[in-house]
Amino acid sequence: MNIYTAAALAAALGTGALAQHDQRGSHNPIVKDSRVHTVPAPARGSSSFTEDQARGRIAKAGFTNIGELRKTDAGSWQGRATRNGKSVVVTLDYKGNVTAR
Repeated sequence: MNIYTAAALAAALGTGALAQHDQRGSHNPIVKDSRVHTVPAPARGSSSFTEDQARGRIAKAGFTNIGELRKTDAGSWQGRATRNGKSVVVTLDYKGNVTAR
């Protein structure tokens, strides 16, 4: 192996390690378990949840009377629901986080 091949190999291995980080800049990682997180703002990204899955995660977060859910332009599921006797707009982002306003 000549010096140029060794340098190219070292550069390739070094950059691959940089690409494999753990989303430290995110408010929480993509869904890893069944816990539902409530966050102040939904993460932008297209949701792979079905409407039934979204409804289930919203219910698990403590909401009832979940109305029709629609996909937003940002890729999240959104609709009206009730929590603590108040009607709110709920959003489920692609990470499985629930936001209420």
